[in-house]
Amino acid sequence: MIDLTTPLRYVKGIGPRRSEALATEGLRTVEDLLFHLPFRYEDRSRFLPIASLLPGLRGTVRGRVVTAALRRTRRRGLSIFEALVEDDSGSIRVVFFNQPYLNRLLAPGREVILHGEATPARFGRRGLIMQSPQYEVLAREDDEAIHTGRVVPIYPRLPGLSSRAIRRIVHAALGELRASLPDPLPPGLAQARGFPPRRAALALAHFPPEDTDLAELQAGRSPAHRRLVFEEFFFLQLGFALARQRLESLPEEPGLRVDDPVRERLRAVLPFRLTAAQRRVLKEIAFDQMSPRPMSRLLQGDVGCGKTVIALLASLLAVENGHQAAFMAPTEILAEQHHRSFRRLLEGRGYPIALLTAGVKGAARRQVLQGLRAGTIPILVGTHALLEEEVRFRSLRLAVIDEQHRFGVAQRARLRGKGKRTDVLVMTATPIPRSLALTVYGDLTLSVIDELPPGRRPVKTVLRDERARPGVYRFLREQVAQGRQAYVVYPLVEESRDSELKAAVAMAGRLAREVFPDLRVGLLHGRLRPEEREAVMGDFAAGTIPVLVATTVIEVGIDVPNATVMVIEQAERFGLSQLHQLRGRVGRGSSESYCILMPGTRGTEESLRRLQIMCETNDGFIIARRDLEMRGPGEFLGTRQSGIPDLRVGDILRDLDILEDARREAFDLAARLATIPQRGDLVRHMERRWGGRLGMVQVG
Repeated sequence: MIDLTTPLRYVKGIGPRRSEALATEGLRTVEDLLFHLPFRYEDRSRFLPIASLLPGLRGTVRGRVVTAALRRTRRRGLSIFEALVEDDSGSIRVVFFNQPYLNRLLAPGREVILHGEATPARFGRRGLIMQSPQYEVLAREDDEAIHTGRVVPIYPRLPGLSSRAIRRIVHAALGELRASLPDPLPPGLAQARGFPPRRAALALAHFPPEDTDLAELQAGRSPAHRRLVFEEFFFLQLGFALARQRLESLPEEPGLRVDDPVRERLRAVLPFRLTAAQRRVLKEIAFDQMSPRPMSRLLQGDVGCGKTVIALLASLLAVENGHQAAFMAPTEILAEQHHRSFRRLLEGRGYPIALLTAGVKGAARRQVLQGLRAGTIPILVGTHALLEEEVRFRSLRLAVIDEQHRFGVAQRARLRGKGKRTDVLVMTATPIPRSLALTVYGDLTLSVIDELPPGRRPVKTVLRDERARPGVYRFLREQVAQGRQAYVVYPLVEESRDSELKAAVAMAGRLAREVFPDLRVGLLHGRLRPEEREAVMGDFAAGTIPVLVATTVIEVGIDVPNATVMVIEQAERFGLSQLHQLRGRVGRGSSESYCILMPGTRGTEESLRRLQIMCETNDGFIIARRDLEMRGPGEFLGTRQSGIPDLRVGDILRDLDILEDARREAFDLAARLATIPQRGDLVRHMERRWGGRLGMVQVG
């Protein structure tokens, strides 16, 4: 007998060498194997009389092998096995290529089940044939078929294993698995939802009985599937709940003070009025900051809704109370942009602010580090450099993490650990659908800015092919003649031998020489030195550069209200959310703004459909949902470090209802966990499944 923790090398049909290959796919134990579920099912349960088969009809038949022969061909290495199979109604020939072992398996007299497509015989023969059908040899009348004659699971391929081989190995593993398995779910949860026991759910998800609803199976919504999905989400959310609980159990520290003088000083920083949504969110954040418990909050909203201003005000609230704030961005360009914007807003207000990136070196770096330790620098903006050991604060009270999906969970914890009691505000400019937010940021409280500042006009987005290029350039010139500015975005910095992508460097030169020889064309990319980037952005913001050629370094954080045109080359190379972020660099003033999408010559039907969606809506939340549906969460967030949990059976789009149900139950359980006898088993199962991969128990 085996159990779920048995290493795969001990499972029949695997062995040491194959188990090493499976380990590269994350499959190491019997449990891992059994959670490698079919991605679809085929109903091969209804037997047809052989005589009823028609050309092009795919069906399942049962019969007896009458004749069988293996013959070699003149073509080297090619053998053909052919057999005649009959039932009471008629007969059909079956043909297999390069499978000589079938001469032994499908010997005359054997009872077989075949599933495949009937096609007309060729080369002067009459009747129908099945070419390379799925087959099953029945040694006895009551043998259980697993490849045919039933609802058959079809698996995603694994190294060295076909779907047929996986089916055979899973069936053998289930046959050896203990008859009863401990149920990790708290008593009553499965029964209340009509879920089968865990062992039964695993067996039914792989080998469902004939009366199972095929549509439910295909949709992953059978009772067995729902039980396994609920279990996976339940322990993920339990991890989030315990992480939040651990944070709330830390020794209390006095909350921040918010009185009228503080409010007046914060209000004086802003040259404009906050929107109602900004005021609501600022109130939520300030309430957390006034609490004796550390804040863990996710702030999201559409492009241009004003998240950064809210983060700055939250930082100033910490500073007004004698503490420090750190603002971490994923790129040097974004950090520099935030530093420039904050410095402009805070000029003459008595709030020193510093920048720390890899580009800040020597005496300037030493001065920043010393100021942080002494407390004379209350606000620090930077990149990953903020996480370095030598970066120490006198009293870090607020850590703002911009574009959180570019960082990992452990990095969030590391920045928080630089203070005694640090509030964490995570921001994302990519609107994240609720289902993804609950699986990636389930330990955070959510705030949403769902309103744009007044005067913002929707950006007009159009799709143009290569033939329209001269007209696009004329339009850019017209906009510049009216005193406006334009971005031209390319995917890469340098040419690649294997790619037809236009390089920003080469194209900036061509635009300057051939297209706009009378205009100043700037160039911005991530490999420029910090002082060069600063000069280019300063000139563009001042309006002395009318056309800026850039890579995606301008995707977030760049705010030049006078820029009204965004041309995106090779637009099909980008995801919807990234296109939306790039488009968000224009339309930041009161003038009509435009985004022109120019796909390359290799755009697929799917990529062109993505671009069409961009032309249909400016709503970032709609776009994010469509992007998630089309690309999946990994590509949607665009990085392995984003903390996306490796869901084995759950689907965050399909299973939102189960996710929310599991979250309610998990958070309810966490609140009374100390009183539950199974506490230790629950926590151990959660840690075994999720703790090490997300670091949730340690993070908090």
